[in-house]
Amino acid sequence: MSPVNFYKNYIKNNMFTKILLLFAAITVVTILSVSYLMYYFLSQTAVRDELGNQREAVERVERYINQKYETVQSYVNDLYRSTTLSDDASFFLMNSFDEYMAKRIDRIIGSRGSNSDSILSYFKKRLEDDTDIENIILYSAEKQYIYVYKQGSMNKLYQVNSARSFIPDVMALESLNVTLPNEWVQKLTRNEESQLFSIRSPINDMRTYKNLGQLLVYFRTEGLHQMLSSQSPNMKGYILVLSADGQVLFDSSSKFYGKRYPYAEELLNPKETVELEEESYITTLSNNQGGFTVVGIAPKAEVAATYEGLRSTIILAALACVLFAVLLPAVVIVNYSKRTNNIIRFMRKVETGDFVARIQDPKEDQLGQISQSFNEMLEKLTKYIDKVYKAEINQKNAELSALQARINPHFLYNTLEVIRMRALSQGAQDVGEMIYSLSVLFKNMVQTKDNYTLKDELEACRLYLELFRIRYKDKFTYEFDWEKEIGAIPMIKMSLQPLIENYIVHGLKTDRYDNHILITAVREDDRVHIEIRDNGKGITADKLDSILKRLQLAEASGEESFGLRSVNERLKLTYGNKFGMDIQSKPGIGTTVSIDFPVTEEEMESDV
Repeated sequence: MSPVNFYKNYIKNNMFTKILLLFAAITVVTILSVSYLMYYFLSQTAVRDELGNQREAVERVERYINQKYETVQSYVNDLYRSTTLSDDASFFLMNSFDEYMAKRIDRIIGSRGSNSDSILSYFKKRLEDDTDIENIILYSAEKQYIYVYKQGSMNKLYQVNSARSFIPDVMALESLNVTLPNEWVQKLTRNEESQLFSIRSPINDMRTYKNLGQLLVYFRTEGLHQMLSSQSPNMKGYILVLSADGQVLFDSSSKFYGKRYPYAEELLNPKETVELEEESYITTLSNNQGGFTVVGIAPKAEVAATYEGLRSTIILAALACVLFAVLLPAVVIVNYSKRTNNIIRFMRKVETGDFVARIQDPKEDQLGQISQSFNEMLEKLTKYIDKVYKAEINQKNAELSALQARINPHFLYNTLEVIRMRALSQGAQDVGEMIYSLSVLFKNMVQTKDNYTLKDELEACRLYLELFRIRYKDKFTYEFDWEKEIGAIPMIKMSLQPLIENYIVHGLKTDRYDNHILITAVREDDRVHIEIRDNGKGITADKLDSILKRLQLAEASGEESFGLRSVNERLKLTYGNKFGMDIQSKPGIGTTVSIDFPVTEEEMESDV
C-alpha cells in the first residue's frame, strides 16, 4: 500500500486515528518537556550543591591560613607588649650571638632574670605549641645572621652576610604578605623538598622604631590537606592558594605548587565558568590583609559526572511514561473505533433498504446510547412506513391542491410550528430548534415595524447564527457583546445579517472545531460602533483591495460582494458619506468588519 493510500484510509478519514496521533503527540511533547525541565533543575541543583561544597572548602582554607597569619602577628605583638622580651629581642638582633649568650648567662647568675623571659625560649615554646610550623626564623638585619628553629631538630645559627649569600638582599625586598619560602633560605635550612608557605613580620625597636630584623614562620601544607580530606572528602576539583604575584602556595592536587599558576589572568574573569585546562567552575576568596587568594576549581565535566546517572534515570522514566500514556489510550480508542465502525456498517445497510438490521452493543456509554437510539429509530420508522406512509399516499391529491394555494406568512409560520412540534415529538431536538429559529427569522424579515432598533437587528443575527450553530454542532460558536442601554437606538434593517452571512459562506472552515464569530456593539459619544470579528479563512491582500475598491463604486455590477456593497451604500445614503463600512483581514487569521452610524432618536423607515 502506498503512503498516499495509507494516509487516506487510516488517517485522513479516521477520526480516532487522528485523536490518537494528536493525543500521542501532546503526551510525548509534554512528558519530554517535563523530563527536560526536571533534568535541568535537578542538574542545576547538583551544580549548586557542588559549588556550595567548593565554597565551604575555600572558606575553610582561607580561615586556616588567615589564622596562621594572625598567629604570626600575635608573636610580634607579644614581644612589643612585654618590656623584658622586647629588650631581649633588641639585644639579640643588635649584637652577636656570643655577646647575647654572655649577657643571658650574667642575668641568670645575677638572679636578675630567668630563661623563660628569653626570646629564644619564647619562640621555642611557640614551635612546640603548633605542630604545623616547620621553621621559625629570626633574622638580624644588623649582624646579618639567621637563627633557625626546626621542628624536631636542634636550633642553628647561620651567618648570611652579603659576601656569602643573597639572603640580606632578599630579606630587604621580601613583602609582608603570605608567600612561598625564599629559595636561598630554603637551601640554607634544607627544606627544598617540603611544601611550605611563609609568613613574615618585621621586628622593630620599640623606642627608636628602627627595624632590627625579621621574623619568618614556615608552615607545612599537610594540615591543609588533612583538613580538606576530613571535612570535604567528596569535593570535586582542587583548591589553590595563590600569592599576590600568582605563585602557588598550596595545591590540593599537587600539580602547581611552587610555580606561577599559568591561568592566573583567566581567574580575573567574573564568569561562573572559565576556560583553564578545561572549562571549569571557579570560586575565589581574597584575603587583603595577608595578600593571598584562595581559588576553588571544579572542572565542568567532573561536576557533570555527578548527575550523569540522573539523566539516564529520567530518560528511562520518561520512556516508560510515554509508553504507558500512549498504549493505554490506544487500547481504549481502538475499542471505540471498532464500535463506531460497526455502527457505520449497520447504517450503510439501512441506506440500501435493509430495515431489519439491528446494532448489537449492550454497553451504556454514548456509543451504546447511539446504537440503542438507532435501533429504536428503525423500529419507529418501520411502523411509520406500515401505518402512515400508505395513508399519506392516498391523500396525495389533497396535499397537492393545498400546496398550490397561496401561502401567506401566517400560514408559513403555522406550518413551521407544526413541523417543529412533530420533530420535538420524534426526539429530534436539534431539528426543532432549527425550525423555530427559521420561523422566527422569517417572521422578523417580513414583518413591518415603525421603529426598527439595534436590539431587533442583533436578535435577527442571533437567530440566523443559531441555525448554523445547530447545523455545525461543535464546530461553530458565536458570541454577542453589547451594552443593553443602546438596544433602543434606531438602525437600518438587514445591515448586519449580510455581513454574518458573508463569513458563513466564505470564511467558515468546516474541517476545524474552533470556528468563532464575535459581534460587539458600543456607543462612542454620538455614534454606535459595531464590529463583526471572526477567525475564519481571511482575505488575501489583493482580494481585500479589490473588495474595498468595489465598495466605493456605487454603480458596480455583478453578484460579487453584493451584500457588502448593499449595506455600505444604504449606510452612506441614510447617514452620509462619513459613515459606512471598514474591512480588515489577514489570511489564515480572520476578518473584522466594522460599521458606524450616528445615534438618533428620529424614527426611520423600516426598509431603506
